[in-house]
Amino acid sequence: MGDFGRVLTAMITPFKADGSVNYDVAAELAAHLANNGTDTLVVCGTTGESPTLTWDEEYQLFVEVLQAVAGKAKVIAGCGSNSTKEAIAATQKAAKIGVHGTLQVVPYYNKPPQAGLYQHFQAVAQACPDLPILLYNIPGRTGQNLSSETVARLAEINNIVGIKEASGSLDQASEIRRLTPKEFQIYAGDDSLTLPLLAIGAKGVVSVASHLVGNQLQQMIQAFGVGKIEVATEIHLQLFPLFKALFLTTNPIPVKTALKIQGWEVGSTRLPLCEAEPEISHKLEVVLKELSLI
Repeated sequence: MGDFGRVLTAMITPFKADGSVNYDVAAELAAHLANNGTDTLVVCGTTGESPTLTWDEEYQLFVEVLQAVAGKAKVIAGCGSNSTKEAIAATQKAAKIGVHGTLQVVPYYNKPPQAGLYQHFQAVAQACPDLPILLYNIPGRTGQNLSSETVARLAEINNIVGIKEASGSLDQASEIRRLTPKEFQIYAGDDSLTLPLLAIGAKGVVSVASHLVGNQLQQMIQAFGVGKIEVATEIHLQLFPLFKALFLTTNPIPVKTALKIQGWEVGSTRLPLCEAEPEISHKLEVVLKELSLI
């Protein structure tokens, strides 16, 4: 259940000048990504500015992206919430639309203990038993870490198939790999840690940089998979300045800026996120030129 490939793109949400969602550009970008190295699109995650989207906007995005990439890529719907009841309702509705899986973030702000986290994800999984679930651990944003022991317990639930691990800790990822069956999929949540995590048993990455270098990320992961470690390392080091530049300020401000530099009409971010400082735009432009991306 739930093979999402190697490169999963955490897709941005384009906006029009008036701040409304630009569904046409979303569909165009989704198709472009599916043709350039992306196996699965993660829609309405952190990079998609989910905190400032309404549920209605999110469902419409799921529908538009599913249509745009039909037969080319899979779609994972970000339906997580810090309210278990809300997460269940959103996930059930997304499942009816026909998404291939759901991303469930650790409940934010309310800081549940590990027992509460287990029960939260268990409840979502039981409410949608046929939909593959990817856990999402990002303590820097949620305020709570999903422990490797809790992940191992959750991995025993049939439709919890993997985790986007964005704690930044190689030790934690190693412990998750040690405690879970090999079918349980670990995805890097940070582009710069993809290669190191592959070495300890990760499958791939939920990527921001793949908006710009999806094909190169595919090449890196596939090279590693066939033992061409030096080739994989070379690609990683070549892309490393881009990985870092995309996090010069809060994601997705830099990646949206980079796409605009490339000519994509993705609009601004919604408040409380704001436009990139000119200095950040300039640094991104330099990196994009160095990689021949503009």
